[in-house]
Amino acid sequence: MLKRKMYQFLLDWKAKKERECLLIKGARQIGKSFIVEEFGKNEYESFVEINFLKTPRLKEIFEGDLSADEIYKRMSAHLPGKKFTKGRTLVFLDEIQKCANARTALKFLAEDGRYDVIASGSLLGLHYGQDADEEVEEVESIPVGFERQVIMYSLDFEEFLWAYGYESDTIEYLRSFFEKKEKVPEDINEKFESILREYIVVGGMPEAVQKFADTKDFNEVQIVQEKILDAYDDDIALHAKGSEKVKVRACYDSLPRQLARENKKFKYSEVEKRATSRKYGDSITWLKDSNLVHICYNVYEPYLPLVANSKNDEFKLYLNDSGLLLAKYGMQTKLAVLTKRIHGNAKGGIYENVISEMLIKSGYNLNYYKTQNSSMELEFVIEKDGEVVPVEVKAGNSSTASLNNFIEIFHPPVAYKLIDGNIGAADGKVTLPHYMAMFI
Repeated sequence: MLKRKMYQFLLDWKAKKERECLLIKGARQIGKSFIVEEFGKNEYESFVEINFLKTPRLKEIFEGDLSADEIYKRMSAHLPGKKFTKGRTLVFLDEIQKCANARTALKFLAEDGRYDVIASGSLLGLHYGQDADEEVEEVESIPVGFERQVIMYSLDFEEFLWAYGYESDTIEYLRSFFEKKEKVPEDINEKFESILREYIVVGGMPEAVQKFADTKDFNEVQIVQEKILDAYDDDIALHAKGSEKVKVRACYDSLPRQLARENKKFKYSEVEKRATSRKYGDSITWLKDSNLVHICYNVYEPYLPLVANSKNDEFKLYLNDSGLLLAKYGMQTKLAVLTKRIHGNAKGGIYENVISEMLIKSGYNLNYYKTQNSSMELEFVIEKDGEVVPVEVKAGNSSTASLNNFIEIFHPPVAYKLIDGNIGAADGKVTLPHYMAMFI
């Protein structure tokens, strides 16, 4: 079984004993249901699972009176043989988007508190009206204050290292070089840069990582990734409304081309000649809300709060998983990445995509910095420890005029340059190998 950080999150949630249900959101096939099932079976005396997609008749449990007493009576009647023990039972409501009453009932189950309750589902980020699935109903009352929401992502690089067989002490050994800003021994540094290239190719989707861990066969991984991409296409076909189906698919399919350009700002004209946000803006919102992409807005003034200084009409889009991006590019591009023979603008887009993932999975929001009247551009600026910190990404180890200018003008407390190389520090700028983005 793959070790996931979400498991520790669930343990912490259980230990706090607060009267709240947990709602886990995230893209399809990133391991939400699996981790809750493992958690429920390992950490509770009894585990009760209701999957509204697999067994739609169980929606009857949430019809009529939504008091906890009535819900649990109906639940025990519909699920004979299931044991309910106060304080020792986890109730898991999976695919909850199929049962609006169950989402409303989370408030009353949280107030009752006799059992722990976790809910999850597909495309929960979509607002009502964005989803064409006729079985997805509008929630009458969102359980504000009684529902804790958390977004789960595919495996981050540290989790990938765990799957590779590395223990936490090895990762802490690497962290020590980051904290002391000392060079990593060359053989070790080259080893982990090589593993990062494998992570770029395999990505973090659990089934793909497990296949790689079991077989070390990149062709087998490609088959898994193509299956996931097909499932995403099916989601678009089922859940996007009317003409949005074609437009969402067109925007999603344009991303490998968009990221292979020198200027990686998203351009509607790359989707369709002379297209504008009026036609495709809702499609971008759909992709963002479904967690299939990460959006990175341009910040014209790098001051806190960044959200107040961002330009909503200037943005980049990154795929939620770099392995899926590489699967779209194909096996020859994967081979070129693995052997360090990838060249051109696509190389920069690939490395930007994986760093965007690493930052998102570390809890950062994505912004980039580019002024209208200057060629100065930085791939990312983040809010860290009450400051704005620039992060420049170099696929190789070229010069950093933009970062140098940013430091001279804005005097950030630290500035990071991510490269294919080793650690260095001078004049407020810290140079890091790409894999150390996990420590930022």
